[in-house]
Amino acid sequence: MNDTLPPTPRRPLRWLLPATALLLVAAAGYGGWQYWQQLQREQASRAQTSAVQLRGLADALDALRRDQRATSQRLQDAAVTNRVLRDEMLGLSQRSALLEENLAKLADSTAHGRQAVYLDEAELLLGQAGQRLAYADDVEGARRLYAMAATALGHLADNDGLNLRQALIQERDALDALGQGPRHAARARLATIEAALPSLPLQVQATATPASAGTPWWQRTLAPFVDITPTRLNGPLSDAQRQAGLEALQVELTLARAAIERGDRPGSDAALRRVERWLPRLWPDSPALRNVRGELQGLRTMPLQLDSATLGSTLQQLRTLRDRR
Repeated sequence: MNDTLPPTPRRPLRWLLPATALLLVAAAGYGGWQYWQQLQREQASRAQTSAVQLRGLADALDALRRDQRATSQRLQDAAVTNRVLRDEMLGLSQRSALLEENLAKLADSTAHGRQAVYLDEAELLLGQAGQRLAYADDVEGARRLYAMAATALGHLADNDGLNLRQALIQERDALDALGQGPRHAARARLATIEAALPSLPLQVQATATPASAGTPWWQRTLAPFVDITPTRLNGPLSDAQRQAGLEALQVELTLARAAIERGDRPGSDAALRRVERWLPRLWPDSPALRNVRGELQGLRTMPLQLDSATLGSTLQQLRTLRDRR
């Protein structure tokens, strides 16, 4: 009988496939696990990196917030400082305005005081000029005082100063038109008369008149011895009498000159009348003597005081201005 061998058991092959499959599954699982671990590590690394970045961002955000708070605080401090500075600037501007106002008031008071000083100076100078003209007939001195008064009034820049300067110009023109003054002219005329006295003839040459042409020669010869000449006026004088008369005449001339100097019209007229009465006593009648007597009469009619309505107008206007102020 044919013995049939039993089939060789194929158990190892039967378990090999499952084992291989298991190994493959295990390997796939291990690979998957490794891959998952790798992913987990990567995710953890990314999460750590993200966390670090988040912490960095948080820190940066915190720093920004701190900077923002610091900036806000600085802005608030700057705003407070600006308000303080604005208040101080307003205070300074107000103080500056007050200082300017005080300076303006001080300048006004200083200018007013300076103008008052110039007005006082001009009034004093014009008053002295008027006194020189009234009492001394010092026209040159008055002109100098008027020039100084014009300098003082030149510092006044207002309308009143302009009016005063215009009035002073008119007054100075009127003063220049007067020349040396009436007393100076009267003194010069008196000096001319006094200088002409020594040249008056002491004797008059006899001239033939129509009435005496027909008289006999013997009558003309005896006329100086027979004709009566009144000695009360121009009779012959002794040397002592003539010297006394000349001294009296010089006294009267001195009195007339002094009266003219002080502007005394009655005194000068009285002295000139006495001088005129002395002339026919000391010198005989002649054309030269009549000329001197005519000069004396003309001297008595000359004015001794300044007669101008313009003189003194500036001083009057200045005093009116001071009273109004």
